[in-house]
Amino acid sequence: MSRVCAVSGKKALSGNKRSHSLRATRRKWNVNLQKVHMVVDGKPQTVRISARALKTLKSKSAKAVKA
Repeated sequence: MSRVCAVSGKKALSGNKRSHSLRATRRKWNVNLQKVHMVVDGKPQTVRISARALKTLKSKSAKAVKA
């Protein structure tokens, strides 16, 4: 299973790791994915969502309940 957010579509980024002497070797920054149980199209499902997207969804749902 690939490391992609189901909501935002975020993927892993790649770049260089730099040592003290500035030698460059390739490295990867993975997405902070969390498994979350949520209702999608009326059915409960387990979805892999990035932590940032999860935080945004929680705040949006809290504002919707408040209003």
